[in-house]
Amino acid sequence: MLVGVIDVATDKVETSQQVEQVLAEVMKFVPKQKIVACTNCGMAPMRRDIAEAKLIALGKGVALARKKFG
Repeated sequence: MLVGVIDVATDKVETSQQVEQVLAEVMKFVPKQKIVACTNCGMAPMRRDIAEAKLIALGKGVALARKKFG
């Protein structure tokens, strides 16, 4: 199951903790082995620095979730 934890409709950069919280909520309904964290759409129209910051937050948030939930 793809889970769009990064919102590309805004330039506001999510925190890694926000990403981890979304994944924790999803795990209440979907087994963690079936979750793929991603953006909710493409990032082409976004400024590169913002897109990179969002992807870094995504990676760090997934790492937090893996550490916390195994």
